[in-house]
Amino acid sequence: MKMKNRVLKDLKIILVEDEENLARLLKEAIGDNFHSFTVAKDGIEGIEFFKKIRPDIVITDIMMPNLDGLKMAKELKRINPNIPIIILSAFSEKEKLLSAIDVGITKYFIKPFDAEELLEYISSITSRIENKILKLSDCYIFNKNTSSLYKNEKYIALSKNDIKFLYLLLDSKNRTVDDISIKEALWGGDASDERLRTFIKRFREKTSKMLIKNIKGFGYQLLLNEN
Repeated sequence: MKMKNRVLKDLKIILVEDEENLARLLKEAIGDNFHSFTVAKDGIEGIEFFKKIRPDIVITDIMMPNLDGLKMAKELKRINPNIPIIILSAFSEKEKLLSAIDVGITKYFIKPFDAEELLEYISSITSRIENKILKLSDCYIFNKNTSSLYKNEKYIALSKNDIKFLYLLLDSKNRTVDDISIKEALWGGDASDERLRTFIKRFREKTSKMLIKNIKGFGYQLLLNEN
């Protein structure tokens, strides 16, 4: 029996597997439980999809052509140290398991495995992802697990300072963040008022004027969707 819940339906999964039949069967067995379930044929394609899709969880085989699963996992962890990565492999040798631990693999499934067990495991780790998918105003969604912003499922590319700014506002919840705090967080305090105004203008051009509110004389506040 397939398990469906609200958190699973918000998740984007990438499966990296060169065995076409296994990839197809796994997608058919559990793919409908998620927001999206994308299949990549090797580690190189897996990294490409990862950068484009910004998934919540990656499931990968170890032995694949072009780039194996462990080498791919190292690169994914470099991009996002918090990404959960689940290994599927026919290998049970100690050195492979130790290598997976060194990379920071979340879980290791030995083939053959039960697809429902994999789904149950994913469901069990959603607690670390739940409450990290935040609904903002003007139909924006921010995924704190992947530091990604979306509007109507379209990915919005943000700079490192854009993301720092969003986290600063999120961490302040409903409080207003003053100009001095923003300058300190983004530029170490060494910034003019003009630089801050230019940054806010560009941030709004990338996103929306309805996403952050200017409290005149005080600072800025992120607008959340309370529904």
